[in-house]
Parts: sequence; C-alpha cells; structure tokens
Amino acid sequence: MTKKMGIAICIAGLLLIVGFVSAKSAAEKEFSSTTIQIGMIVSDMEQSLHFYKDIIGFRQFDPPSFEVDADFGKRSGLTDSLPIHVEVLKLGDGDAATQLKLLAFGDKAKKQENEYIHSQTGIQYLTIFVKKLAPFVASLKEHNIKLLGETPIPLGSENHFVLVKDPDGTFVELIGPMN
Repeated sequence: MTKKMGIAICIAGLLLIVGFVSAKSAAEKEFSSTTIQIGMIVSDMEQSLHFYKDIIGFRQFDPPSFEVDADFGKRSGLTDSLPIHVEVLKLGDGDAATQLKLLAFGDKAKKQENEYIHSQTGIQYLTIFVKKLAPFVASLKEHNIKLLGETPIPLGSENHFVLVKDPDGTFVELIGPMN
C-alpha cells in the first residue's frame, strides 16, 4: 500500500467517525430524553401488576400511580371522556430506565386475540434482556405461565430465548444466558 493510499484510508475513516458522532449528537439534541415510556392498556390491573412486578421483575415507580380525569382524557384526545388509572413500573434504576405505564379503564378494555405477533397491528411484544434466564424460567413455570413454541431455545452461542404472553396476550421475550 502506498503512503497516499494509507493517508486516504485514514482520512476516510476519520470522516466516518466524525459523521457518526455528529449524527448521534444531532439526534440527542432533538430530544430531552432518549428513553421512551411505553403505555399499555390492560384489562385487569391486578393481574398485570402481578405479572410485570412479581414474575418479570419491574419495580413500582415513584409516584407509583396517577389518575387522568375524564375531561383531560377528552380534551387531549386520549379518550372519549373516560378517566384513566395509570400504574407506572420501571425496569432498573436511574433516569434512563425503561418505564412501562399500565393503563386501565374499568371494564372498557377488551383483550386481543394474539396467536402470533403478526395477528394484530401496533406494538405486539416487549423484549427484556436478562443476566440469567434460568431463574425467570423457573418463576414463569412456578406461576403457571406457559412458555410458547419450543422455548427456551438457543439464540447464538451464549444466549437463549423465551417467549411468553402477559395476562392480556402481549408477547414478552426474555433473552439472556441460561445460567
């Protein structure tokens, strides 16, 4: 390789790195937080809290819940004058931890029939990466949560994949090494 060619490769690599850093910085400047909060409508708040807190391991956020009154629901376009009860769960600590907002409307929300992820449109599953999958599998079995497909199945050389459904039929993927 000639000296000019080596310099050209170094300059191209440097431009690529600068472009990547600039693109990342520009995206971060557009948002006050790069962490999203997920809102999930549930048909039975107690069952959903049990599943996500006691089985999966989310923690109650502080404050743990809040109410949205019917007037705000209507004016904001969220509901047709229905009040909303919201329970906020967090996966981990810190400001960047994922927040899962469970929303209930009394008996107004109906379960979807989700046989597969392509059965409905919209958000169909959550993916949660874990340090050790075996304790989660044991907890799921202890709580009579059906493991779907042939899971757990290998996913690469170290990780395994488990698929379950929450009480409303939303798919939850758990990925991590077995032990």
